[in-house]
Amino acid sequence: MSDTGKIATAELGDGGPRVGVQGLGCMGISEFYGDTDEAAARDTLEAALEAGVTLFDTADVYGSGANETFLAPFVGAHRDEITLATKFAIERSETDPNHRAVRNDPAYIRQAVEASLRRLGTDVIDLYYMHRRDPLVPLADSVGAMADLVREGKVKQLGLSEVTGAELRQAHAVHPIAALQSEWSLFSRDVEHSAVPAAVELGVALVPYSPLGRGFLTGAFADAGKELSEGDFRRNQPRFSGENAKTNAALLEPVHKIAAAHGATAAQIALAWVQQRALVHGLTVVPIPGTRKRSRLLENAAATRLTLTERELDALEPIAGQVAGDRYPDMSSTATARE
Repeated sequence: MSDTGKIATAELGDGGPRVGVQGLGCMGISEFYGDTDEAAARDTLEAALEAGVTLFDTADVYGSGANETFLAPFVGAHRDEITLATKFAIERSETDPNHRAVRNDPAYIRQAVEASLRRLGTDVIDLYYMHRRDPLVPLADSVGAMADLVREGKVKQLGLSEVTGAELRQAHAVHPIAALQSEWSLFSRDVEHSAVPAAVELGVALVPYSPLGRGFLTGAFADAGKELSEGDFRRNQPRFSGENAKTNAALLEPVHKIAAAHGATAAQIALAWVQQRALVHGLTVVPIPGTRKRSRLLENAAATRLTLTERELDALEPIAGQVAGDRYPDMSSTATARE
């Protein structure tokens, strides 16, 4: 299935900006998925905008700030054309590359936003997310601090990532939340337990990350431990190696069958499924697949024009319930751990 022009748009939360119905996750440009050709990655950013992709998603933790710095020239050149999203909450250490800590305290939030604004070379962030929740910090304190940033003009809209439905309602009562970013794909449907119903009720948009199952749903690899480079973090993800990978690869058979019927790729079927969650649940859905290649970007964007039949959706329905392995080696910072 080929690209045929710009993608459609949708409103990002009640009263939020209109964005392309598919965004671009920029994490892999700077870290986690092996070496990057920076010239090709910059070309991909331009290709995204040409295709109607206007939501560009980063975070301060990606490359320890390097991803925000990389995006700065693109942001500066197209500031009025794009919706810029970044995140705070995952603290890293300059001396210990394995250190991760979740910080939601107001002092840290203010420190983080100033650093992100500086790296991005902008005076305002369109959508500012809490990347992960620290249950020891009152949610009202964290969202209250984020709301202060809106009042000061440093942030336009607020978002949360990996929160439960109850947490989303609690946060929304402090300040309107425009978007919830959580993992959502044919392999990962935890978000449907409580967060999706709450988002529908509150008018919050869903921004699914890893809608391609970190590439596994595309068929690009069948065993991360054997096929991916040493620096690729997917080698340590429970779903992608050993017996789990073997089990999960077999689950892709209906995806490939449906793709053949549409003259599409497996990736396009997986993305079309995510996009159609908007109709299934009655809310705005803007997935953010990541890629560093123009060709993949155009392939992904074309999936927004693909509609799956009820029979095809039925064939894909059982997949998530049969997936072997957790989403992360440590699930303690995810919404699932607090459901």
